[in-house]
Amino acid sequence: MNLVLMGLPGAGKGTQAERIVEKYKIPHISTGDMFRAAMKDETELGLKAKSFMDKGELVPDEVTIGIVQERLSKEDCQKGFLLDGFPRTVAQAEALEDILHGLNKKIDYCINIQVDLDSLMERLTGRRICKSCGATYHLVFNPPSKPGVCDRCGGELYQRADDNAETVQNRLNVNIKQTKPLLDFYNAKGYLRNIDGEQAINKVFADIDHLLGILHA
Repeated sequence: MNLVLMGLPGAGKGTQAERIVEKYKIPHISTGDMFRAAMKDETELGLKAKSFMDKGELVPDEVTIGIVQERLSKEDCQKGFLLDGFPRTVAQAEALEDILHGLNKKIDYCINIQVDLDSLMERLTGRRICKSCGATYHLVFNPPSKPGVCDRCGGELYQRADDNAETVQNRLNVNIKQTKPLLDFYNAKGYLRNIDGEQAINKVFADIDHLLGILHA
């Protein structure tokens, strides 16, 4: 099975990716992992990517797409893969279609984990971290016994700057703007499957598992 996994920050994409990979024994391929592996192996494209990253520049599409093509051609992808963080644009999605066509494959599903914006705000702004020992809490899902105080060491809890409401809202807005054209692309192709991410983690996976079970039937 060949899958693209999508979802806004806080939707629980990482958790579900782990479960899909564990059950279906397909490689979880993230853009960051691909770049790191290509640079470690010192492939021609890996070295090109490194030259841009070392200058703090974005890696151009042609290099990114080439690295994806190298990765999807490897033996462990023969039975399928889970792509996470690629494609990010319609141009990349179209290039992925061409790559897969050349490998005699196609996307089975683009799984999009949907969560209401208010829920995402609650999830992403609720994190608190201990100044002393670094323990992590969540005001809703994993609150400390005493507000503002670490259970482990009694240290003061604080909210990171990138967890405040304004920063989180901006991040979500950017992501929504980026992902909408991609979701429209995959919907038009007939690949898109939306999963309700507001349910309990096990129920979210049960819905994904049911969907993937149809491919295995």
